[in-house]
Amino acid sequence: MTRIALVVSDVDGTLLTKDKILTDGAKAAVRKLHAAGIGFTIVSSRPTIGMGFLIESLAITLPVGAFNGSSIVDAGLKPIEQHLIGPSVAQRSLDVLNAFGVDIWLFTNDRWYTRNPDGEYVPHEKRAIKADPTIIDDFTPHLAETCKIVGASSDAALLQRCEAAMGEAVGAEATAVRSQTYYLDVTPPGHDKGTFVDTMTTQLGISAEAVATIGDMENDLPMFARSGVSFAMGNAADGIKQRATHVTDSNERDGFARAIDAILKN
Repeated sequence: MTRIALVVSDVDGTLLTKDKILTDGAKAAVRKLHAAGIGFTIVSSRPTIGMGFLIESLAITLPVGAFNGSSIVDAGLKPIEQHLIGPSVAQRSLDVLNAFGVDIWLFTNDRWYTRNPDGEYVPHEKRAIKADPTIIDDFTPHLAETCKIVGASSDAALLQRCEAAMGEAVGAEATAVRSQTYYLDVTPPGHDKGTFVDTMTTQLGISAEAVATIGDMENDLPMFARSGVSFAMGNAADGIKQRATHVTDSNERDGFARAIDAILKN
């Protein structure tokens, strides 16, 4: 097996527990990677503003991917590469989410906008990204700066149907995929966690076989496909596990740290 030179990890459901805690085990695992001379970074559906505390806690020096990899920022959160959803596509996405009656969020590079401060998952997102939303009546003034649109609902079956309808509505003009069972993300087309891995291998001058990836959701599959080794979390659905080369424990049982131990052992 090619020696692993870089580990790229998802965040929510992978690196963090369901309560958005970065465990001591996860921190220690990343320190082991640093000590072994193996690069480490993260790519997430999270907005840029929700990545800073992880960069600091894990001493990340490499670029990180926000908005499912459609925005790449340096360790100081300064944009390196940023892509936006076209205004007309953003409006079409909002129309679909409105039709399904789910809570809607719009993210720019530095703001989180919502019309509903009492949305079911607003407290959850505030805790996750450590930022408060900006409450607005109309998304229209912000359509030209849209990095991501999210539909949030605890009705997983409804959101799955919404995902299918969104795919038909935006076609190749955006990417629509659930990052959690309760979040449907709409992001710029042609950029995902797989293209983020491509960017990192080019920057570091390494092969895809020298990359290990760790994740738990559909939006992690593109990076699984671009890496020599991939770990699905124990909390991932069976279909995700079948697409990975390995399966680790759940995010509630330090599955991330166990995956890192397996990488270092080999």
